[in-house]
Amino acid sequence: MSSKMSHTHIVVLCSIANFINAADRVIMPIALIPMTNYFKWTMHWQGWILSAFAFGYLSSQVIGACAAKKFGGKLILLLSVFLWSISTVATPWVSHNTFALIVCRVMSGFGEGLGLPTIFHIFANNIAINERSSAFGYLVAAGSVGQTVATVICPHLMWQTSFYLFGSIGIVWSLIWMSLYSEKDYGKNDELPLIIIPQYSSIHWRKFFIYWPLWAIYIAHFTMNWSNYIIMHWLPTYLCYLGANSQSISLTAVPYIFNSVFGIVAGNYADKLIDRRWSVLTVRRLMTTIGLVGPAIFLLLFCTVNSLAAAIIFISISMGLCACNSAGHLSNHSEVAPNHAGITFSVSNTLATIPGILSGPLTAELVTASHGRWFPVFILAAALNFTGSIIYCSQSSTSQVL
Repeated sequence: MSSKMSHTHIVVLCSIANFINAADRVIMPIALIPMTNYFKWTMHWQGWILSAFAFGYLSSQVIGACAAKKFGGKLILLLSVFLWSISTVATPWVSHNTFALIVCRVMSGFGEGLGLPTIFHIFANNIAINERSSAFGYLVAAGSVGQTVATVICPHLMWQTSFYLFGSIGIVWSLIWMSLYSEKDYGKNDELPLIIIPQYSSIHWRKFFIYWPLWAIYIAHFTMNWSNYIIMHWLPTYLCYLGANSQSISLTAVPYIFNSVFGIVAGNYADKLIDRRWSVLTVRRLMTTIGLVGPAIFLLLFCTVNSLAAAIIFISISMGLCACNSAGHLSNHSEVAPNHAGITFSVSNTLATIPGILSGPLTAELVTASHGRWFPVFILAAALNFTGSIIYCSQSSTSQVL
């Protein structure tokens, strides 16, 4: 690490990168409304445009982890941020050609998919063990702030300006990162494996797919993300369906605020329950149940109301309760696979990106087939959440399997 940069500076710059990452993800769902009015896209094309991002994101996470290990975090994170930022800036220029727009969205997803695994690698090699928890806390919080800021600002800008603004911020960040950060080989004694496969691992890949406690986590993560992608991609469009204008679209920031606050509260509460001698398995199942069943109930309530205020309240509570999963199945990796938690998480996160691909076109198909009604979309999401909760509670474990 260069003497120009302290550990704090690394955390700050990486957190800003995640801020931009998260902000760029929510621009398209907001811009889709005026873009559709201008380009006259059908519901099906809207679904494919939204889901194109997930194709790229799905394909690059493992690549990012391996590339950072081989070529260093500086180069790969620079490539990641620059790629998704250029793709963001280019979006207005290619939007007249739907195929080119979809390719641009895939490239943006590919760039963002490289980002987090690379940041994990940088933190593992540069941040001391006793400082990593707070470092990741700042990293995750920056992402939530990025989503909130973008959802507040973008509805008040021309849709082209939103892409230019946040894309340009990413390009400026790339220049700062390139000039300030340099690699240093720190050795591996202090490295905490997060995404990268440990050198000492001799476990065959099939081992990560043959145990039910692992599949319980994978399925819970998948079902959680199905609801999350529907909300992230389609909430602005649905609020317009309820009569929202450009001013009230900014209210889509509220669910992200609830998600951040509930996540902190749920984590602290789960730790207190364990301190009070609750079994870890009971706590994991309790928090996952709240994090899946709670949102399912409020999604069902959400699709029954016609009031914009009630819809925002219900979807905010749904997103808030969803944050309880961080103290549930998302924390379960370190118990069932303590020496390979990074790998099991990368497998889980890759599988959980599939809803990002499927939910866009399927939502469009369901809404079209039901003549503009949205309740089948939310009923399906709620049913998946209920199913994921049942499977997790019946098959999860805190005993080590790997």
